[in-house]
Amino acid sequence: MSKVPSLNYDKVVRALQRDGWFVVRQRGSHIRMQKHSSDGVLKLTIPAHKPIKRSTLSHILKQARMSVEEFQEKL
Repeated sequence: MSKVPSLNYDKVVRALQRDGWFVVRQRGSHIRMQKHSSDGVLKLTIPAHKPIKRSTLSHILKQARMSVEEFQEKL
């Protein structure tokens, strides 16, 4: 298993958009994203930080149901 990278929020948002996520709204320093799946609507909150902590990105990927390898392919 690869190590979770430390990236700026704009790269994370772009990678998630390539996976089918879309930005719903932004309020302050938090960006809300959604994705429609067979299970229903998945929702994420991305902090607009430079960089996003590795542990935070790890939790985001878990909620997005993506592995680190899948995420890195989208970068």
